[in-house]
Amino acid sequence: MLKKSYFTLFTSCLALVFVLPLAPLIGATNQIQKGEMAGYLLVPNDRVPETYNAGFSIYVAAWPLLQEYPGRRFQTGLFGTWMHAQYDDPKPSGRLYSDIEGGLGWWRDTRFATETPKFIMGGVALNFVAWANGPGAGKGRDWDKPKGKYGVAQLSPWVLWPPDGLNLKQGTCGQLFGYGYLPLPLTEAKSTTAGKNVPTGNNCWTLFLNTRNFKGPVAFFTPYFFSRVTVDDPCLGGMFLDSRPSGPNRALQMETQYIPSVQSTDEKGEIYARIAPTSFPRGPKGDSAVVHRVTAYNKKALWDAVKAWFEGGPPASGAIDPSGAVVHNFPGRGRSTWRIYKPRAPREKKVSIAWDSFASSVAPDSSTYGFRWDYQLVTKKDTKDGPLVTLPEYYHLVKDDNKKALWVVVQPKDVPAETGLAKVSFSRPRQEPSQPYVTPDDAQSCWKKPGPAAGPFQAHPGDGSVVTYYWYRFADQPALLNADLTDIERQSLQARVEKLHRNWKKDRDYLAPPTIGKLADIDPALIVTPPPGLEAGYVPIATRQAAQE
Repeated sequence: MLKKSYFTLFTSCLALVFVLPLAPLIGATNQIQKGEMAGYLLVPNDRVPETYNAGFSIYVAAWPLLQEYPGRRFQTGLFGTWMHAQYDDPKPSGRLYSDIEGGLGWWRDTRFATETPKFIMGGVALNFVAWANGPGAGKGRDWDKPKGKYGVAQLSPWVLWPPDGLNLKQGTCGQLFGYGYLPLPLTEAKSTTAGKNVPTGNNCWTLFLNTRNFKGPVAFFTPYFFSRVTVDDPCLGGMFLDSRPSGPNRALQMETQYIPSVQSTDEKGEIYARIAPTSFPRGPKGDSAVVHRVTAYNKKALWDAVKAWFEGGPPASGAIDPSGAVVHNFPGRGRSTWRIYKPRAPREKKVSIAWDSFASSVAPDSSTYGFRWDYQLVTKKDTKDGPLVTLPEYYHLVKDDNKKALWVVVQPKDVPAETGLAKVSFSRPRQEPSQPYVTPDDAQSCWKKPGPAAGPFQAHPGDGSVVTYYWYRFADQPALLNADLTDIERQSLQARVEKLHRNWKKDRDYLAPPTIGKLADIDPALIVTPPPGLEAGYVPIATRQAAQE
């Protein structure tokens, strides 16, 4: 069952101007019409027992989906999943959409985009009243209405998180990005929330990464991010991920909201379409491995050892206990709902492409999912960053055997010249410069009082931006000053995190490593080192991100 996602919401809530650059159409007899391709690539995976309800991890391929970034209307995730709360039967009635989603991709509010994807955390509070994409990043940019921008606390002293999303190294092409969310008992459960008689749990859902140049926990959703809505509706107390375990059997798919396309009609009234050059990573044997080792956990995997440590026991290594993990198997099936259509087209006018004519879903081993290609229809492409497979660009609108409309692949030479499609350019459009991300500068704000311990510093990631950041005492970072914690609770949290900083380093495995491929890199500019004296208990917090002048 498809779930409405964080990506989908942007379709209706952001109004942005996008102009598709079209080359001059000399001699064309029909007007070229702008369109789009969108839909899902669905990845079935076998169910696991419901007792594995303490988070998940996954390895996904990261690559440049489009040959050139097509502008701010472009929105697509790469392969990812949606983690919802687990409920007892009977499940609660009513609309209670809240989860952790996000992943790799491009979004309409990405301000410093390149062909290389970025990563966001994508936590969603009740029915999208707020969302949190990372430390200091959430719904909108109005700090008077935070709406999730204080929902994530920075945990790692070695990774700087820009508000525009976590950058991968420019040129990443097919390497595996490992990530997952497991709960850590960093805080204590509370019987009151914001002074009201409703509970907040102590599930601090923590993002763990496994990349080539960084391994370990990075940031976590504060429990208050999920429970805050219960202050106004106490009946919802205990219903969200701050208190609930996670459902282990999640949808797994690639959700695409917009890839540019164009359509035109020839002299006979036949309709043809062309999509922007769209590619997938190509492995040594020509196939594409895109998802690997989807794993579900129970509390034996990590929680139990960390809880015992915080209560006076021996230090927990942080490495996942494999006896508390189960890997989902892939049956090797899959399905595409990618469709080509004109903007605002009704559902019946959104016509599927003949995906199965050139792509087959495969499971080269039980824990890996990918595609096998028909190389008579797709094209091998060797780039400076790595090998790719480029999908067919041209399609012809026909009726299938069931008299249903279908876009079938057609060779470029068979597209009538009068359509003008061959002369369309999908190059990056000229756009207004991106506005900077800024944080409050009021001397009385939580950003200044008590304020940072060191800075400012600057980082220069490969997206052309400059990130200004400071070092804050962990418990004094703005997210935790807005997490409904008392001074005593924040001090207890500070002591626990100092233990983590001293014992959990960034160069050893936490998540089980992949058994195929190579790991991707985080942008090296975002791997930072604490200043002398601030090695334990301090974290880097971005306060501004702007275009390089």
